[in-house]
Amino acid sequence: MKAILALEDGTWFAGHSFTGAGEVHGEVIFQTSMSGYQGILADPAYAGQMVCLTAPLVGNYGVTLAEVESSRLFCPALIVKECCQQPSNWQAKESLPDYLSRHGVMGLEGIDTRALTKHLRVHGNMRGVISTQNLSVGDLVLQAKALSSRCGTNLVFKVAPENPYVWTTNGPEPAAMGTLPLWPAGQGMRVVVYDFGTHWETLRLLSALGLTILVVPPLFPLSLVKALAPQGIFLSSGPGDPAAVPEALSLIRELCSLYPMAGLGLGYQLLGLALGGKSYKLKVGHYGSNYPVQELLSGKIEISTQNHGFALDISPVKDLQATHIHIHDQSLEGFQHRKLPILGMQYLSGADVSDQSSLVCRFTNMLVSHHSH
Repeated sequence: MKAILALEDGTWFAGHSFTGAGEVHGEVIFQTSMSGYQGILADPAYAGQMVCLTAPLVGNYGVTLAEVESSRLFCPALIVKECCQQPSNWQAKESLPDYLSRHGVMGLEGIDTRALTKHLRVHGNMRGVISTQNLSVGDLVLQAKALSSRCGTNLVFKVAPENPYVWTTNGPEPAAMGTLPLWPAGQGMRVVVYDFGTHWETLRLLSALGLTILVVPPLFPLSLVKALAPQGIFLSSGPGDPAAVPEALSLIRELCSLYPMAGLGLGYQLLGLALGGKSYKLKVGHYGSNYPVQELLSGKIEISTQNHGFALDISPVKDLQATHIHIHDQSLEGFQHRKLPILGMQYLSGADVSDQSSLVCRFTNMLVSHHSH
C-alpha cells in the first residue's frame, strides 16, 4: 500500500506501508542500532517519535517474549528500508509486521533510509507525517508544520503509571494498597523508583542487585515517601523535554535533602534541573548503540546505548561535578554531587549487573556506603 512520509521542511519520501492503511505523525529521528527494534518500540523514551532504523534489513529475528520491555508500544511509526515478513528464529512468537499491526504502529518500508538519515543528520530531527490516506505532499507538509514541537511538550503523563506497582520475577504487579502502598517481600534495601516512563530492563537490574523496589507515579507525594521510609530514591528514564515537567522539580529538590538519589535519562535531567542546571535540545539527538562516552576520573571510554534528544548543562552549579562526557559533542553524560549522595547518568550502561560502571551498580554501592556510616 503506497505511503508518503513528509517532513516539515518540505522534504518527502514515497514508500509503502507493511501494516495497512493509516496516518500517523511525530518527530522523525534515526536510530543506528543494528538490532534491538523490539526494545526501541517498547521504550517510553521514544513516545511520539517515528523511528528510522539505519540497518538495511529489519525484522529477520521476529518478536520474542524475552525482549518484552513494556506492556505496550510507544513509537507511532517504524521506518525501514526493508522489512522481513517471515522471521527465522526458533524463539520468535510473531513477525514484526504482525506485531506492529496488533499494537497500531505504522510500518513504512521501501524508502531510502540512508538519504533520510543524512538529511536529519545535517538539518536536525524534524516533525513529520506518514499517510496512506492522503498522498498530497503539500497537505502533509502543512500538517507536519502544524504539529507541536517536542520542546516544551510534557510527554511524561502520557506514558507514566497512575498507581504504584512492584517489580516481581513475573514482571510488574499492582502494589497492595492500605493507607500506603505496601513494600514487596524482600530483605534488600528499600528503594522508591519514580516512574517517568521506564523500561523494564532498569527494574530488572535494580532487582538483580538485591534491592527491594516500589515503583510510584511521577508526582507521588513527599509525605507518603516519608511514611514509606525508603533507603534511597531512583528517578527513571522517560520521554521528552525535562523543562516541560516543572511540577516534578520542587518534589525532587525536597527528596534530595532527605535521601540518597540517582537519576537515569529523563530522571537524570530532572535531577540536574532541580539542583540548578539547565537543559537544551540537541540538534540531532543521540539514538543508537555506538556512542562513545568517557568517564572523566579514570579516562575509560565505553561504547554506550543512548536514546535522548535533550542534554543537561550543570556549569552554573558549583556543587555538581561532571563525571561522564560524550566524546563526539562534549555534552554532559553524568554527574555527581560534591557533598550529598546524589548521582545521575544519561544512559544505563552495562546490562551486566557486575559492571561497576553501570548506574544501578554505582547507585547500589552508594546506598551501601551511605547507610554503613
